[in-house]
Amino acid sequence: MSAAGSSNPEYVVARVRARRGSLYGDEEYRKLTRMTPAEIARFMEESSYGREINALGSRHGGVDLIEYALNRNLAQQFEGILEWSEGRLYDQIARYLRKFDAWNVKTVIRGVYTDADQSDVEVDLIRAGEFDDRRIRRLLEADSIDAVVEALEDTIYGPPLREAYAEYEETDVLVPLENAVDRAFYERLLSGLGDDEPTRQYEAFLKAEVDFRNATNALRLARSGADVDPAAYFIEGGELFTRGSLARLARNLDELVEYIADSQYADELGPALRELEEADSLIAFEHATDRALLAYGDRLGTVHPVSITPVISYILAKEREVENIRAIARGKEAGLSPDEIESELVIT
Repeated sequence: MSAAGSSNPEYVVARVRARRGSLYGDEEYRKLTRMTPAEIARFMEESSYGREINALGSRHGGVDLIEYALNRNLAQQFEGILEWSEGRLYDQIARYLRKFDAWNVKTVIRGVYTDADQSDVEVDLIRAGEFDDRRIRRLLEADSIDAVVEALEDTIYGPPLREAYAEYEETDVLVPLENAVDRAFYERLLSGLGDDEPTRQYEAFLKAEVDFRNATNALRLARSGADVDPAAYFIEGGELFTRGSLARLARNLDELVEYIADSQYADELGPALRELEEADSLIAFEHATDRALLAYGDRLGTVHPVSITPVISYILAKEREVENIRAIARGKEAGLSPDEIESELVIT
């Protein structure tokens, strides 16, 4: 399908809701935390991941098999949604799925920065965006941050990455590069969305996503110890922060959480947002904002049941399922206890 012609949200939403019913629930996650990687793979084989587990089982094993199966399934699920979609709905979904191009760029940059093996980087890539295999291969073969930037010169990420590269060289901190990627993605995503009521609600969700990304990135930068101004990495498009207020609040987690809890998101996000008050680390904060966004997406999916919002809600839920299973598999490989692993999961 393509962006030409009329939209078909009724059909796409019906297909997506059928798939949503197959997602893992809390009980499945608890079972997985008590399994070995081989047992997890067998469990996945009996679910919606069966085709990927069977196709990859002869080449991979253990946690690698789980990771490759997860990423392939995620990409195929989202490719299917695009194949069903038409017109404006296709365009909106395709633009949102480019978040995985941004994910892949940041994953490659981190891999080069830590001198990780190419195979270790590749297993973390999610081929659900716009980048083709040739682009992905060029990124994987890059042996320096500068080479990564060069491989992206003709994309929306090239110019902002080139601009941020000088500051990266000066500080040796990845935040300038990562935020350049995020800014490029959200600037494109938020442009020209439309003006009907469901789209305005979708735009409100995207602005919330930008707001929470700003909060998380500012905290990460502040805790990095680098002598830089958080306001310099502000992502335009949200409503909760200005550059100045973000720079002030980023230095104090308690004040930041209180500010968000007293904001326009308080009624919308309900109990999920209150978990921010109990967050005792940056990871806990990130997990709480993930849960809050999932709850927000679910709510919009019920308010406007025949629009893009139920589709985005499913995309978020599916992405979170994959991240949870990956966290379980990696936790088992690292020898963590079931309780320790469960604390790393994002469950609504």
